[in-house]
Amino acid sequence: MKRQEQAAPDAVMTRIGQGVMLHHGGDREEARDRFLRLWAEIGEDGDPLHRCTLAHYMADTQDDPADELAWDLRALSAAEEFTDERLAGHDGVLAVRAFYPSLHLNLAADYIKLGRCEAARVHLGRARGAVGALDDDSYGEGVRAALVGLELRLAERWPRGGTPEPGPPDGPGGDTLGPQRRRP
Repeated sequence: MKRQEQAAPDAVMTRIGQGVMLHHGGDREEARDRFLRLWAEIGEDGDPLHRCTLAHYMADTQDDPADELAWDLRALSAAEEFTDERLAGHDGVLAVRAFYPSLHLNLAADYIKLGRCEAARVHLGRARGAVGALDDDSYGEGVRAALVGLELRLAERWPRGGTPEPGPPDGPGGDTLGPQRRRP
């Protein structure tokens, strides 16, 4: 029984990865459908790593920026429930803090799409404050480059505010500005 329990999280992550491959292959609708079915299986009280990962990728399949924001907020909310002990069971998973730059970067992009520059600045600042948790690898370099690009985009669109100040160096940096999860 214990062996089966250990395989289950990997099976969920594999299914998420299959949806990501569909999306990257150009089948956005099928990826979104699979993600929705998997979300229904996992549920709002499911494993935080699964919910965070799934919501993170689900956001990318949305057509409406408000829907994308809602999924990115779910991802951040789930990340706030992570524990290092939970993540230790997954090979190759980044430390908890390394999730935050990307999560906040995505939220900033969502808020820019929705014309909410102050919220975008808050999340850019939080992303900037958390980049120290990233490794000097292709993923870390990609997130850093995306951060600079988004800061430039925000400065061009709303020049009077300038570049956001860095957020706190650890954790999500406070309130997620997202919907509260219901507890049983």
